[in-house]
Amino acid sequence: MNTEKKWSDPSILRSIKNPSSSSYEVRIKDPEVTFIGAPEQPDFAVIYIIMYPKDRIIELKSLKKYFWQFRETLISYERFMEVVYNDLLSTYQPVRLWIRGSFNPRGGIYTTITVDSDLPIRGGSNQFKDYPALDSW
Repeated sequence: MNTEKKWSDPSILRSIKNPSSSSYEVRIKDPEVTFIGAPEQPDFAVIYIIMYPKDRIIELKSLKKYFWQFRETLISYERFMEVVYNDLLSTYQPVRLWIRGSFNPRGGIYTTITVDSDLPIRGGSNQFKDYPALDSW
């Protein structure tokens, strides 16, 4: 019996066929992501996504609906980022997926979490050797 909690429904995510035969960089910023970080306390985040697509690209309306599903979900920053990363990676199977969550302060402390498929710890080869800066958004 599988008792692991289901944090999200990745079937919400839709894709569009990549119109190009080569990869390119897609940058997405969602400044209105909300979830429950502690009981009865909403958390807010800005989510930045960089993707180098293969065959499919993200359909943005579905990404918005995907993030909406977390509005009533009690989940930590770290688990939230891991769930989103895994769902996007398995759905779109890009050349590279880079996600950063910039979370509003809780107790006066700011938190930023970055997940990058290019890092060796994630199975990547560090081929891109870049670390995107948020000031370019």
